[in-house]
Amino acid sequence: MKPKLLKMKCWPCEGIGDKLSKKQIENNIKHLKGWKLVNNYRLAKTYKFKDFKSTLNFVNKLGKIAEQQGHHPNINFTWGKAEVMFYTHVLNGLSMNDFIMATKTNDIYKNQRL
Repeated sequence: MKPKLLKMKCWPCEGIGDKLSKKQIENNIKHLKGWKLVNNYRLAKTYKFKDFKSTLNFVNKLGKIAEQQGHHPNINFTWGKAEVMFYTHVLNGLSMNDFIMATKTNDIYKNQRL
């Protein structure tokens, strides 16, 4: 994880000039443990939990931070797992906001008492 990204805040995306190049994506994704690039424009990761309550707790914490940051993931969750996906809809690609939020999501998971 890049500690610098953990401290950064997302910025409003106007859809102008914020889309990352393939090289920028490759440079950033290597710092994200467990995240995968999907279709060259989405970040995805599945988190595992011991039960539904732990999964829901994680999703609620992520939702709170997403609201604070103004950058929201697609989340699919069920008993024992949450699949999280980030991309910048208006750009139909990745921006630094996606990497900031992926880093924050890893931090939520790391710090959650399971």
